Amino acid sequence: MEIKGLNEASQKIHKASKLKGFYEKPREIGTLLMLVVSELSEALEADRKNRYASDMPTVLLHSDLDTFPEIFKGNVKDTFEDEIADAIIRLFDLCGYMNIDIEKHIDLKLKYNQGRPAKHGKNY
Repeated sequence: MEIKGLNEASQKIHKASKLKGFYEKPREIGTLLMLVVSELSEALEADRKNRYASDMPTVLLHSDLDTFPEIFKGNVKDTFEDEIADAIIRLFDLCGYMNIDIEKHIDLKLKYNQGRPAKHGKNY
Protein backbone atom coordinates (compact mmCIF):
# COMPACT_ATOMS: atom_id res chain seq x y z
CA MET A 1 0.00 0.00 0.00
CA GLU A 2 1.33 3.43 -0.86
CA ILE A 3 0.05 6.53 0.91
CA LYS A 4 0.26 9.79 -1.07
CA GLY A 5 -0.40 13.45 -0.35
CA LEU A 6 0.25 13.51 3.39
CA ASN A 7 3.70 15.10 3.13
CA GLU A 8 2.29 17.90 1.01
CA ALA A 9 -0.56 18.37 3.49
CA SER A 10 1.94 18.46 6.36
CA GLN A 11 3.99 21.16 4.68
CA LYS A 12 0.92 23.28 3.83
CA ILE A 13 -0.46 22.99 7.36
CA HIS A 14 2.89 23.84 8.92
CA LYS A 15 3.31 26.84 6.61
CA ALA A 16 -0.14 28.11 7.64
CA SER A 17 0.78 27.68 11.33
CA LYS A 18 3.97 29.65 10.82
CA LEU A 19 2.03 32.43 9.08
CA LYS A 20 -0.27 32.64 12.12
CA GLY A 21 2.75 33.15 14.40
CA PHE A 22 2.90 29.76 16.11
CA TYR A 23 6.60 29.31 15.28
CA GLU A 24 8.15 32.68 16.07
CA LYS A 25 10.54 30.71 18.28
CA PRO A 26 11.35 26.98 18.42
CA ARG A 27 8.57 24.79 19.85
CA GLU A 28 8.97 22.12 22.52
CA ILE A 29 8.06 18.69 21.15
CA GLY A 30 6.35 17.58 24.37
CA THR A 31 4.04 20.59 24.21
CA LEU A 32 3.17 19.90 20.57
CA LEU A 33 2.39 16.25 21.39
CA MET A 34 0.19 17.20 24.33
CA LEU A 35 -1.74 19.62 22.12
CA VAL A 36 -2.62 16.62 19.92
CA VAL A 37 -3.74 14.72 23.04
CA SER A 38 -5.86 17.67 24.14
CA GLU A 39 -7.69 17.65 20.79
CA LEU A 40 -8.34 13.92 21.16
CA SER A 41 -9.69 14.57 24.67
CA GLU A 42 -12.02 17.17 23.20
CA ALA A 43 -13.16 14.60 20.60
CA LEU A 44 -13.95 12.19 23.43
CA GLU A 45 -16.02 14.86 25.19
CA ALA A 46 -17.87 15.67 21.97
CA ASP A 47 -18.75 11.99 21.60
CA ARG A 48 -19.87 11.79 25.24
CA LYS A 49 -22.18 14.76 24.57
CA ASN A 50 -23.34 13.26 21.26
CA ARG A 51 -22.04 16.32 19.38
CA TYR A 52 -21.63 15.32 15.76
CA ALA A 53 -21.52 17.53 12.69
CA SER A 54 -24.63 17.71 10.57
CA ASP A 55 -24.49 17.52 6.79
CA MET A 56 -23.48 21.18 6.84
CA PRO A 57 -19.76 20.65 6.12
CA THR A 58 -20.53 20.09 2.42
CA VAL A 59 -22.61 23.27 2.33
CA LEU A 60 -19.90 25.14 4.20
CA LEU A 61 -17.30 24.35 1.56
CA HIS A 62 -19.39 26.35 -0.90
CA SER A 63 -20.34 29.24 1.41
CA ASP A 64 -18.80 32.69 1.14
CA LEU A 65 -16.34 34.06 3.68
CA ASP A 66 -18.95 36.38 5.17
CA THR A 67 -21.36 33.61 6.19
CA PHE A 68 -18.86 30.81 6.79
CA PRO A 69 -17.80 31.58 10.41
CA GLU A 70 -21.32 31.76 11.82
CA ILE A 71 -22.55 28.66 9.97
CA PHE A 72 -19.42 26.77 11.05
CA LYS A 73 -19.83 27.75 14.70
CA GLY A 74 -23.45 26.61 14.72
CA ASN A 75 -23.00 23.32 12.91
CA VAL A 76 -19.42 22.05 13.11
CA LYS A 77 -17.40 23.79 15.86
CA ASP A 78 -16.62 21.54 18.83
CA THR A 79 -18.14 18.44 17.23
CA PHE A 80 -16.44 15.05 17.16
CA GLU A 81 -15.44 15.54 13.52
CA ASP A 82 -14.10 19.04 14.23
CA GLU A 83 -11.91 17.80 17.08
CA ILE A 84 -10.59 14.87 15.04
CA ALA A 85 -9.70 17.36 12.30
CA ASP A 86 -7.90 19.49 14.91
CA ALA A 87 -5.87 16.48 16.09
CA ILE A 88 -4.88 15.58 12.53
CA ILE A 89 -3.97 19.20 11.77
CA ARG A 90 -1.76 19.32 14.87
CA LEU A 91 -0.08 16.01 13.92
CA PHE A 92 0.55 17.16 10.36
CA ASP A 93 1.86 20.48 11.65
CA LEU A 94 4.30 18.57 13.86
CA CYS A 95 5.39 16.44 10.88
CA GLY A 96 5.98 19.59 8.84
CA TYR A 97 7.90 21.22 11.68
CA MET A 98 10.16 18.19 12.11
CA ASN A 99 10.38 17.40 8.36
CA ILE A 100 9.04 13.91 8.95
CA ASP A 101 8.33 11.93 5.78
CA ILE A 102 5.03 10.68 7.20
CA GLU A 103 4.06 8.89 3.99
CA LYS A 104 7.17 6.73 4.20
CA HIS A 105 6.68 5.99 7.89
CA ILE A 106 3.02 5.07 7.46
CA ASP A 107 3.90 2.78 4.53
CA LEU A 108 6.64 1.13 6.60
CA LYS A 109 4.35 0.63 9.60
CA LEU A 110 1.53 -0.79 7.46
CA LYS A 111 3.97 -3.25 5.87
CA TYR A 112 5.26 -4.26 9.31
CA ASN A 113 1.70 -4.72 10.59
CA GLN A 114 0.90 -7.12 7.73
CA GLY A 115 3.16 -9.71 9.34
CA ARG A 116 1.68 -9.34 12.81
CA PRO A 117 -0.97 -11.66 14.27
CA ALA A 118 -4.63 -10.73 14.58
CA LYS A 119 -5.08 -7.75 16.92
CA HIS A 120 -1.27 -7.77 17.08
CA GLY A 121 -1.46 -10.56 19.64
CA LYS A 122 -3.57 -8.55 22.11
CA ASN A 123 -7.17 -8.74 23.30
CA TYR A 124 -8.09 -5.39 21.69
